[in-house]
Amino acid sequence: MKLPTKWEEAGLPDFDGVVWFRLEVDLPQGWAGRAAVLHLGPIDYRDTTWVNGKQVGQLDHYDTPRDYAVPKGVLKAGRNTIAVRVLDTGGAGGIWGKPEQMLLEAAGEPALAPVSLAGDWRYRVGVALGAAPPPPSLDPNNPHVVTVLYNAMIAPLVPFAIKGAIWYQGESNVGRAEQYRRLLAALIRDWRGRFGVGDFGFYIVQLAGFGDPKPEPGDDGWAELREAQWLVAREVPACGLATAFDIGESKDIHPKNKQDVGARLALAAEAGTYGMPVEAFGPSYRGMKKEGAAIRIEFDHAEGGLITMDGKPPAGFSIAGADMKWVWADARIDGSSIVVSSPKVPDPVAVRYGWTAFMECNFYGKGGLPALPFRTDAP
Repeated sequence: MKLPTKWEEAGLPDFDGVVWFRLEVDLPQGWAGRAAVLHLGPIDYRDTTWVNGKQVGQLDHYDTPRDYAVPKGVLKAGRNTIAVRVLDTGGAGGIWGKPEQMLLEAAGEPALAPVSLAGDWRYRVGVALGAAPPPPSLDPNNPHVVTVLYNAMIAPLVPFAIKGAIWYQGESNVGRAEQYRRLLAALIRDWRGRFGVGDFGFYIVQLAGFGDPKPEPGDDGWAELREAQWLVAREVPACGLATAFDIGESKDIHPKNKQDVGARLALAAEAGTYGMPVEAFGPSYRGMKKEGAAIRIEFDHAEGGLITMDGKPPAGFSIAGADMKWVWADARIDGSSIVVSSPKVPDPVAVRYGWTAFMECNFYGKGGLPALPFRTDAP
């Protein structure tokens, strides 16, 4: 394989896993025993590198150039072997920088001309990612290593007083909503047990909108994760929820509007921790009733009535018949309920609202809080 290149462009399309690279370099007598620096450019994403059988470096970052010190006594006159094991876990992989970044450079005096390492390398596929065990973590401070976040960030706080916690997380768990529901509930129980002050308030920010709007409705991992967050807030004692579904940005996973997030969290704390008579939720799904070719949706937290902020019919509803083929639906406000229908579904059985990663929202309670996403076809 002619390096540098991304291996997807050089004979390994759509491959994630381990690939070995090997290059034999002939060096003159002046290199024998000299210390050197091996430059390989960026590697996507984890490499372990040897020179003549001695490991000289390893790194985990996909866009960081590799510059590895080769100790004295490793290089020799004649044939020298460089071996690089590359692990890629998604997207493009390989030794992918620029040709001028790949060279062997002698250290010290007398000066020697660097040796270019760009060009043809032998390669061999080690193992595809799907057939390999989980990769080891090389960095003991990596936040994805079990216990690191707790021991570094929570354990030092346990001796101190606590009144409550706010939780804004979940993007990396999209696609594992059922597991997330169990893990978040377990985390809350664990923290409360360790602080030893009872069920202090725990307030969850429901994932903000993110991604491209869907042309057609259907299943969605972001929506399922939001549902898991809502279920934890509903089922675990002294928990609350502040949705950010309506204030996300389709191209920014970290939306800038945190003012409304803070205001909604404050309402949740006022109601839950301080017992103040405030409404902390927007309309939330209570139940459904079929009415001919339509379905009526009833809501909790809708005592003041329902509104749309732009005066248009409520958007973001979808409906399905027994075949569970979803289509966008028409919706209208009728007092404190919503009537949903579609001419494409004459015999509907289920309704969803906001069941997508991102959408423009206009459906609110009269108190100014947005309706929570929901589906009638699951818990």
